[in-house]
Formats: sequence, C-alpha cells, structure tokens
Amino acid sequence: MVFVGFGFLMAFLQRYGFSSVGFTFLLAAFALQWSTLVQGFLHSFHGSHIHVGVESMINADFCAGAVLISFGAVLGKTGPAQLLLMALLEVALFGINEFVLLSLLGVKDAGGSMTIHTFGAYFGLVLSRVLYRPQLEKSKHRQGSVYHSDLFAMIGTIFLWIFWPSFNSAPTTLGDGQHRTALNTYYSLTASTLSTFALSALVGKDGRLDMVHIQNAALAGGVVVGTASEMMLTPFGALAAGFLAGTVSTLGYKFFTPVLESKFKVQDTCGVHNLHGMPGVLGALLGVLVTGLATHDAYGDGLQSVFPLIAEGQRSATAQAMYQLFALFVTLTVAAVGGGVGGCLLKLPFLDGPLDSQCYEDRIYWEVPGEHEDEAQGPLREEELDTQA
Repeated sequence: MVFVGFGFLMAFLQRYGFSSVGFTFLLAAFALQWSTLVQGFLHSFHGSHIHVGVESMINADFCAGAVLISFGAVLGKTGPAQLLLMALLEVALFGINEFVLLSLLGVKDAGGSMTIHTFGAYFGLVLSRVLYRPQLEKSKHRQGSVYHSDLFAMIGTIFLWIFWPSFNSAPTTLGDGQHRTALNTYYSLTASTLSTFALSALVGKDGRLDMVHIQNAALAGGVVVGTASEMMLTPFGALAAGFLAGTVSTLGYKFFTPVLESKFKVQDTCGVHNLHGMPGVLGALLGVLVTGLATHDAYGDGLQSVFPLIAEGQRSATAQAMYQLFALFVTLTVAAVGGGVGGCLLKLPFLDGPLDSQCYEDRIYWEVPGEHEDEAQGPLREEELDTQA
C-alpha cells in the first residue's frame, strides 16, 4: 500500500511521474526507520533497549502512510530536501499524537481515521497554506493529467482498495475483532465505490465519469470506517458510512477544492482534504457514535478486546465516547500547529524548493530520457527573466 498504492496514486500529473513514485519511495524508506525509533522510545523502551517486532513494523508503516498523505497536499511544489525535513518533523509529531491518543487518553482508532488520515491531511493542508504560491499559474499547464498518467494512478487506487481491509485490521485483536474489521472495511469500500460512480456521472459534464473522482473518492470508504470498523458497526452501518464518505468526497473534488484554493489559499494538489481530511473527521465522529452505543449485551466477551476500560468498569460508554471526541480535537490541534511550524521551516532558502515556473516538472530533479540539457534549463531562464523584469 505505502510503496505501490500511494506512489502510483500520485502519478496522475503528466510530467511528475518520476517524482511521485520516486519521492514516495524515499519518504517511506526514511519514515519507516525514523518512526521505528520515535515510536520505540514512546511505546516499547524497556531496559535501555527498544523492542521491535512485526507490530512495531506495521505501526511504522502506518506513520509512513500519514507522511505520504501530507506529501499529497504539497506534491509538485517541494524538493526532496524539503520533503525529508517535513518527514523528520511529522514522524515525531505523529508518534507523540498517537501516544497521547492511544496510551494516555485510551481511545480506540485501529484503522487510523484520526491518527493517520485526519492528522496527515490537516498537517499537509496547513503546510500547503503556509507555502502558498501566488504565482503558481506559471506551472498551471503541467498540473493536469494525460491518458496514460491517469491509468497509472488507477493502479495505485486498485492496490489501495484491495489491501485496505488488511490495513485497518492489522493492529486489531486476533479473532472476531479482526474479522469484523476486515468485513466492515470491505462493505464500506464497495458502497463508497458505488456512490462515487453515481455522483461522478451526476455532476459530470454530459453525464460522463471523471477519473479524478474514481481514483480517489472510491477509497473514502476505507478512511471513514478506520475508527469504527472493529466495533459493532454492523454491515448496514458500514455500507451507509461508505456511501456517505464517497458522496462527500466526490462533491468535495467537484465543488470544494476550487474554493479551498481561491478563498483559503490552500493549493491541495492531490485533494487530500476530500479523500483523507473530511472522511477522516467523519470516521472519528462515527467512532464517537458507535462507542456511545457500546453495551455488554452487544459485544459479549469481545468487549474486553475492543473497549477494555468499559469492560473493567473504569469508564461508561458515554465517557469513552467523549474521550473519542476529545481525541479528534487533540489530533486537529497537533496537526495544525505542526503543519504551521513545518511550513515556516520549509521556507528556509537553502532547502532549494522549485521556482513557481518549475512546479510539477520532473526535469528539475531527475535525468529524464530523451530530454536535452538546454530544454531542461528553459523554465529556469524564463523565471530568471521574470525576476530581472
């Protein structure tokens, strides 16, 4: 999911395929190592040693996912040095936020609606706002897709779609809880796919489908059940949640993304607000609702594995639901502050970000076959002339 799914999903830009897949490779490899250390110090530091295992590896993978979500918001407008600094900061904040939520507040978030999607999306969006480029119009002609780049992006979508049930269920307790999580995620994904196709045709020109909607909004079902999928959501609840997420995400791509740029000055390249931001917040709120309805009768012996504090009588279901709601606000705050600080750091001149006329262009950082050296310097000369003028 992290290397193929996210990498190819972001390969939709016509002249930024090398960077989309390559920088995903770089960021994920870095985040996996750094996150193992950060999360190790917070969760499994015993006797002056960090204890690692399959679980710590999966959690580091989740952290890499959050970093790549933020990458999607600034895709095409940042260089590799800037991205590595972003990952350095974000992994540390991700670890702290996750520790506060899961260990201190005792909330449940198996599939990461809050810790991964909401955190990654709003960290990236605030980062993008601080790095706002008023002259980005100079690179507008490269911001679209072409036939084959959209096809590559669909490879990423299918990979993510297929593996999302295992993504959500990986950290859950073996047995009923894990099976329930996988099933709920599948039902939600199928519903979000149907609602995306229906809405895309409804709002599209002449009733035609938009590939941007299909590539992204079809996945919103996996995001929205991240928190609630291990709970007694029921198949109908999963289908309803997925249908709602697909609808909100598709409408977001069609109507809200242009407003986000024009009114709020947030240039969200991949539309992470529509795929991870809004569905992530919806998923957190769905978790609040389902947690509030938890009873011993509904869960039986399984209550201990899903809600141990309720099973042991330390909290009522309502109190646990309030903790879940508070966790959402904590996540949004940490993400917003972190994104703001990260944006200020990424503005440092020696980090060598691309000029406004060089955005969404592979040739700035990669050797591209068939391109002449003088052509590669073209955008640079154009920007220099603009500066002189």
